[in-house]
Amino acid sequence: MHIELTPDALLRQLDYPVNENTLEQINIIINNTPDYKHLSKHILTLKDHIAHYYGFIAMSNSKDYLKIKCEPDESKDNIKAFSDALDVWGKKYKVKLEKVDKTPTYYIVGQL
Repeated sequence: MHIELTPDALLRQLDYPVNENTLEQINIIINNTPDYKHLSKHILTLKDHIAHYYGFIAMSNSKDYLKIKCEPDESKDNIKAFSDALDVWGKKYKVKLEKVDKTPTYYIVGQL
């Protein structure tokens, strides 16, 4: 069974309030992410997995993508484990990620 991750459901799962502004932003992100429908199946699994490393998924304020981030003040070992888990996830589901220089932050930019 596949449950469609609608924009308002995604907002709720990412702990955002559902209102006109957040719905507009998430719809822009969804429309800007190639193959979002395929990727959406795997976003919540990733969210749960990276929570162990103090990581989270959020809407970017600077780009029209979802961003995946680990708090930079975490230990180097934790940030490495976070990055490794993200690398495995990206390869497994053929997700194209864009890394932000010098920070444990990535953007989900589409499929490989």
